[in-house]
Amino acid sequence: MPHFSYRNGALHAESVALADIASRYGTPTYVYSQQSLLENFASYATACQGRDALICYAMKANSNLAILRLLASRGAGFDLVSGGELLRVLAAGGDPRKCLFSGVGKTREEMRLALSHDILCFNVESIPELRRLNDIAGEAGKRAPVSLRVNPNVDAKTHPYIATGLKANKFGVAFSDALDTYRLAASLPNIDVVGIDCHIGSQLLDDAPLLEALDKLIDLVDTLGTEGIVIHHLDIGGGIGITYDDEQPVAVGDYLARVFRRIDAWREKAYGGRPIKVCFEPGRSIVGNAGVLLTRIEYLKPGEEKNFCIVDAAMNDMMRPAMYEAWMGVQTVTQREGPPVQYDIVGPVCESGDWLARDRALVAAEGDLLVINSAGAYGMTMASNYNTRGRAAEVLVDGEHCMLVRERETPESLFALEHLPD
Repeated sequence: MPHFSYRNGALHAESVALADIASRYGTPTYVYSQQSLLENFASYATACQGRDALICYAMKANSNLAILRLLASRGAGFDLVSGGELLRVLAAGGDPRKCLFSGVGKTREEMRLALSHDILCFNVESIPELRRLNDIAGEAGKRAPVSLRVNPNVDAKTHPYIATGLKANKFGVAFSDALDTYRLAASLPNIDVVGIDCHIGSQLLDDAPLLEALDKLIDLVDTLGTEGIVIHHLDIGGGIGITYDDEQPVAVGDYLARVFRRIDAWREKAYGGRPIKVCFEPGRSIVGNAGVLLTRIEYLKPGEEKNFCIVDAAMNDMMRPAMYEAWMGVQTVTQREGPPVQYDIVGPVCESGDWLARDRALVAAEGDLLVINSAGAYGMTMASNYNTRGRAAEVLVDGEHCMLVRERETPESLFALEHLPD
């Protein structure tokens, strides 16, 4: 996390002291580095220069409007999984014609919404969805642009909850059924077949599974061509991982270079040199290490077997440790001298699963600030209001300046939509 560093013993986000952010906005608060976001996006954009390629940010990782606007200003498209996410893109000034709509459970209302804004493509994941979309497009007097999300049955070698490309997963059309499903799609009057898509999982450290999936997609595109079904874009999803502890993920530029070499060789040998757009759906690799969760120590509680560092952030603010048993880095905002003590870092939520980190050596005192690192992805978007806890504030740092980009929720705002019976 290069844009989060100590200066004279005080942790900064770019040139802003995190202690100053806590003083101004309170805790818990998500803090994002604009420079990190732009550099991470540029790692994709630079590798795609001169090519017909579209980087569709997977906004389920972090959908704050300020982040969406920032990425849209750099030419990003967006990978959506709900109608609400499309409305966020529109609110942020993004271009719906650069949006891919993924997800296994699109509702009729979501389909109508997306059709009304002329999105780039629906990534269809089942035959019932395909038939529903055909009917709704017909009612709207439109042809729905469709890509089938093909499940290539490739093991991403990642956490089972975020593996999405195996036969046992709910996502996509089985590879063995893909040809027949494409034939059906091509026969439907209100469907326009435009692409092919796959996504095999996230937090991938090695690109070998991604390249294996790409090879399978290419073979299928060739087969479709023999039947007169022409594919105009190839969407190979996202999934490149980040460093939480000591992981060494493949460099984005190296991965994309290998992707383009394979596609170029295939186009010249088997595809007649015809052009094809390439789409990517990165999420975590853009925002994950661009953010931290800033929290304050409420109590240090010694115990016979465990010492507990009880902070004001909790599992409702950051679900990854409780949900995935994920390891996340922890740092003190102010560096102290003294012997470190081993703590489990836990929150105030009434669950034993409410923990953020285990067995961490800290030199800290009650009232000190901590940060949970690598919190830019799947932090705020997975947050809840469990125990009637308002979700955290969000702050975006740009050099020496910081801006509140989401206000902290109050308890009153949480029950404002509820009604008492007469």
